[in-house]
Amino acid sequence: MVMRRVLLALLVVVGLAAVSAASAAPTKYIVFTAQAPGGGAEQIYRTTLSGKGLKQLTKTTYASVAPAFAPDGKHIAFVTLGSGIFTMSPDGTSVHRLTSNGRDSFPTWSPDGKQIAFLRPSANGWGVYVMSATGKGARRLPQAPSAGRPTWNTRGLFIPTGGDLGKIDAKTGRLEKLYGAQIDAAVGADETAVAPDVSSLVFVGARKPVPGDKGCGEGVACPVFALYIQNLAKHKAPTILVRDTGPASYSPDGKRLAFVTEKRMELWTLATGKFTSFKAGKLLLANDTPPAWQP
Repeated sequence: MVMRRVLLALLVVVGLAAVSAASAAPTKYIVFTAQAPGGGAEQIYRTTLSGKGLKQLTKTTYASVAPAFAPDGKHIAFVTLGSGIFTMSPDGTSVHRLTSNGRDSFPTWSPDGKQIAFLRPSANGWGVYVMSATGKGARRLPQAPSAGRPTWNTRGLFIPTGGDLGKIDAKTGRLEKLYGAQIDAAVGADETAVAPDVSSLVFVGARKPVPGDKGCGEGVACPVFALYIQNLAKHKAPTILVRDTGPASYSPDGKRLAFVTEKRMELWTLATGKFTSFKAGKLLLANDTPPAWQP
């Protein structure tokens, strides 16, 4: 009887410990670019997935954009226009400079967190470069000319190129085109994201005008865009997910997308088609670079 009481007491303690550990799970954030109501350069902010706990992470003279979380969620790579690529902690501290080329853009981490791929302009267009996570040893991958925004996940390093989706070997630079992707090569090729399991991709591309589209003044029609999604697993053609929005990013599990439309953050669940949206206080959310999810 005494032994049974001891065992029951231990089970209760273990159960309480498990509940306590679960309740103490770290808060996950989504980071994005926005402008303060009074103007000034765009900065990087973070918030919870419910739109709470808003915090400004950067305070730079020129715009800071294109945030990307490391796989362990402990570091964020980002770009400060005119300066280069930097990293920082999720709370905005421990800022380190990785590159000094002011036109470097779109950093993305390797699955092991040891390398970062990014775009850098050259005479032949935008090239894909790879460097260590400390900024050393930057080298160009030779077979990826005029590439768009790269996506690096456990399935490989993917880039849009020539209207197709390419998979590039980060060691040799060998490019393998994955035919079937129908990316708008003329518009939006640098605004592409690939699902973690490569079952789908999203990109920003031109669309046909519809009644109600805003003009550019004096009867001049503005270019109109949409966020497209394509099911690669079923070899389907791209379809419009939402009009008049910026680029999107997949959640680490590939089940949701995040993007900004009409100054609101939108979280879309792929399986159900459900949208969840929120505003970030009075900030003017930017839709030129996608939000980033904390793993």
